[in-house]
Amino acid sequence: MLLSRLARRPLSGLSSRQATLAARCIQRHTAVGFNSAAPPSTTPTRWSSSGSEIERASPVKVETVSVGEDDSRIRIERTKADQTTERRTFNNLWLRDNCQCSACVNPDTRQRNFDTFELGDVQPKEFFNHETHLEVLWNDNHRSIHPWKWLNCWFPRGFSEELRIDEPYKTWSKTIAENPPKVDYRLGAEQIMADLTKNIWVHGFCLVENAEPTPEATKAFLEKIGPIRNTHYGGFYDFVPDLALADTAYTNIALPAHTDTTYFTEPAGLQAFHCLEHEAPSDHNPDEPLGGESLLVDGFQAARTLKRESPGLFDVLREAKIPWHASGNKGIAITPNRTYPVIEVDRESNKVYRIRWNNDDRGVVHLFDSKRWYEAARKWNEIIRRESSQYWFKLTPGTIVIFDNWRVMHGRSAFKGNRRMCGAYIPRDDFVSRYRETNFEHDRVIAQNLNQCASHGSSVLRRMPPSLRRKAIP
Repeated sequence: MLLSRLARRPLSGLSSRQATLAARCIQRHTAVGFNSAAPPSTTPTRWSSSGSEIERASPVKVETVSVGEDDSRIRIERTKADQTTERRTFNNLWLRDNCQCSACVNPDTRQRNFDTFELGDVQPKEFFNHETHLEVLWNDNHRSIHPWKWLNCWFPRGFSEELRIDEPYKTWSKTIAENPPKVDYRLGAEQIMADLTKNIWVHGFCLVENAEPTPEATKAFLEKIGPIRNTHYGGFYDFVPDLALADTAYTNIALPAHTDTTYFTEPAGLQAFHCLEHEAPSDHNPDEPLGGESLLVDGFQAARTLKRESPGLFDVLREAKIPWHASGNKGIAITPNRTYPVIEVDRESNKVYRIRWNNDDRGVVHLFDSKRWYEAARKWNEIIRRESSQYWFKLTPGTIVIFDNWRVMHGRSAFKGNRRMCGAYIPRDDFVSRYRETNFEHDRVIAQNLNQCASHGSSVLRRMPPSLRRKAIP
């Protein structure tokens, strides 16, 4: 059969007509992510013109591979289970650059072993269609292997089908109090780490119950998640309301819902609090509450509410960039690398990914934005102060609360007496790594990390004029 022969012969000798034909193969998606480089076979996969073997492949039933008319690129066509057909053209340098064999990528470090820009004008000499992968012999005599599972992720929706692993966020309101996410410290850090980090990822926070009420044990536990982040306040904090540092956190007054470190270019990722003790004043009436209840508000839910009720005001807080600062301590004048909005939206997914809100640390709104911004901020403030938005609870010795400072705002009620708190910040990247590594197989994590661009279109292409964009798309 002509198609079977084409899969083995050199590409340079093909006619224009032959070059557009396909070497059809059946593949079963047995490769594991990006790093599945099975030893190459010298025999291409057999195929059945009757289609009797097609049922073995799921969700993709058929892969058809051909080369472009100019012999410079490899085209892949796939027919899915619903009989829809999709095509992609793969740039030669891109394929050669992403070879995952042990000669090209260090298996221990997962880093490239070659200089991409010394490859020259790479051209395919031969290609072989295997059940699990595409094998290409290049004009530099290097033989590269590309799993179908990986190539599939570069088709529409392919990344989600093949590689996406992260759990979706679940937003919440005050009813979270009925069943807040929690783990039991007594089971051991390694045993609860997957559930802990998953709860923080999905819900934005988690309670760690039955913890040892000491700063040493708290610090050791937090370091199991990731390294503690140092700031101008130090690293691990252990404080009482004595204004030792110039910040309202070091007082006993009420604090409205806010995020911390708005004044950093990258705000703290996770924040943790553990109340070690709360002593009543000597003249305290035992029938009166001491106060000091903790408050959490889901910023993603608040943003969703704002967008639903006042989409124009949501756009204002998403687009209007304002300064943030930390200037209360001697010798300290911190501000981010640029101005940032209250609601930060990922331009690829169009989803909210970070809330930056602390009215006390806010700089001056631009004069020309001010009227509309104050209207939007007032609405935002009203939403996060609604009883329905707020989860109140009492922190007691033995319970640690850990929350996503990019998402969940925190606060407290005023309190009496002397309260000792400890805790820390943890960088977000370290938290995300810990979440993925404890909840998913390592190879799947690496595959997702390396191929994130497949989850969205090219931002470069989107900025091109339509006429140039059409020429650039394979």
